[in-house]
Amino acid sequence: MIDVFYASVIVLILTVFLCLYRVLLGPGVENRLIAVNTVGTKTIILLVLIGLILERPIFLDIAIVYAMINFIATLAIAKYLGRGCVC
Repeated sequence: MIDVFYASVIVLILTVFLCLYRVLLGPGVENRLIAVNTVGTKTIILLVLIGLILERPIFLDIAIVYAMINFIATLAIAKYLGRGCVC
């Protein structure tokens, strides 16, 4: 069962690099924002998988906090792009 987790981690890391390519060479700001949000989501999944592999439940708490930060940052950037200010 642990081999499935290791394979999942490797596949997720490869897809993170594909998303980073999209961040660097994306056609527009909106596409780059979505790619950054996707990288954040994949990082959360990676944290949970690492916690399962190492049998450390603290990684789940870290993933939850990172998910909240990722969500708030994405909303702030989207609001800035839509209005020109965060206010």
